[in-house]
Amino acid sequence: MRTGGVLNLFGKLLILISLFLLTPIPFSIYYHDGMIGSFMLCAVIGAIMGAGLVALFAPEKDLAYRDGFAVVVLSWLGLAFLGALPFYFCGQMPSFVDCFFESMSGFTTTGSTILTTVEVLPESVLFWRATTHWIGGMGIIVLSLAILPLLGVGGMQLFQAEMPGPTKDRLAPRIQDTARILWGVYVLLTAIQTVLLMFGGLTFFDALCHSFATLATGGFSTHTASVAHFNSAYVESVIIIFMILAGTNFSLHHYGLKGKLSAYWQNEEFRFYLTLCSIATVIIVMVNSYHQVYATFGETLRTAAFQVVTVITTTGFGTADFDQWPPVLKILLVSFMFIGGCAGSTGGGIKVVRILLFFKFARLQLRNLVHPRTVGTLKLGKVKVPQEVMVSILGFLALHIGVLLLASLVITALGVDIVTGTTAVIATLNNIGPGLSLVGPAQNFGHLPPLAKVVLSFCMLAGRLELYTVAVLLTPDFWSMARKPVWRWQLSKTGGQSSKQTPYRSA
Repeated sequence: MRTGGVLNLFGKLLILISLFLLTPIPFSIYYHDGMIGSFMLCAVIGAIMGAGLVALFAPEKDLAYRDGFAVVVLSWLGLAFLGALPFYFCGQMPSFVDCFFESMSGFTTTGSTILTTVEVLPESVLFWRATTHWIGGMGIIVLSLAILPLLGVGGMQLFQAEMPGPTKDRLAPRIQDTARILWGVYVLLTAIQTVLLMFGGLTFFDALCHSFATLATGGFSTHTASVAHFNSAYVESVIIIFMILAGTNFSLHHYGLKGKLSAYWQNEEFRFYLTLCSIATVIIVMVNSYHQVYATFGETLRTAAFQVVTVITTTGFGTADFDQWPPVLKILLVSFMFIGGCAGSTGGGIKVVRILLFFKFARLQLRNLVHPRTVGTLKLGKVKVPQEVMVSILGFLALHIGVLLLASLVITALGVDIVTGTTAVIATLNNIGPGLSLVGPAQNFGHLPPLAKVVLSFCMLAGRLELYTVAVLLTPDFWSMARKPVWRWQLSKTGGQSSKQTPYRSA
């Protein structure tokens, strides 16, 4: 690992992050909530930390994939640390661990909260809370590649390390152009949803915050009752539509905006995604109708559709306490928490394409047992899936289960009951938000032990970066190949080429 180059790039990212800490100031001025100085102080702290790293460590000409892993993980940890400062300075959270948990939950678009009452936060802090979703939804690295040419170095390595899914779509020859296209679509959809929500009677503040949370599939609301606070079928319908769009591969939106609407239905993952949502909605409507959970069929359909979409896209908004539904539906929704959105979306979870390919692989294995002489081919659409992709998917599923079991053991060992502890891990590892029992839709994570919050914060990060990126940094082999950083003052002796100082074996 090129330690100096990684720290230099990390410093540049911290400077970029610190600029975002200034965005809530206009809301602080408008609402007179007294947080202007706090946000300026947070921005200064981030800028000083970033400038210090840039000043101390020399940049590297080239970065390998392992360097990309290090930059991405460091960036997200730095993001969560700086993002926690406004929560800490507002004085409404009991400890910095709680602030860090809330910040990590925001940036990883998890939506789990330690707050019992959301409205106690100043309006500017509520906006910052929603902004953490919006930044994390598309990713700080992708944002950097889109607007800062100086981060073009190692661009593909960072893109590969951060973007979710087994494959990464390049929509343009240059990775910076791909990042700009993705962010352009992201901004456009956010603006459209904000306008539509304002037509539904929401204030600009509420509309913008909920659009940030929807397109990022985050779930933080400006109200304790979440979307149920508005009690509007129109608002819920708009949010359902945009949650579905947020859980869809953003490259399809790019093609759709260019007039190629057939790209949606031609995509097998997208068809499977809609099929899962439809089947789950029908099942919930049937079961809740049978048990007469709601007074009318319209209310039953409305709550079923919203909860299915908010769970499978890992958004985590709430219009109903599904922890009070019949047990079979709780099992169904917890199962859907693992699936997540499509690859290349802002959703978390395992991803629809991995689930689809796993089912196809299992069916192919059964067919080979019945017809051993038959040679089957695994395809996604009309494209043959390489064996190494399937091996990677199976490895990912095994790692996912391993982390889930280990984290659940740790949480329950701290005295948390098995339903609360296990679903808390499922909710954070898959970036969902609410779980069941004491961390259900009507509850929060504030009562958990501090160590449990640290473990769950790790689960959020690992889930957002798809496990491998974080797991790589925990292996001894990764650090055994790290080399000493090159300081700025040494550049004069090496002719400005720090990457030539020591031979380096690429990944």
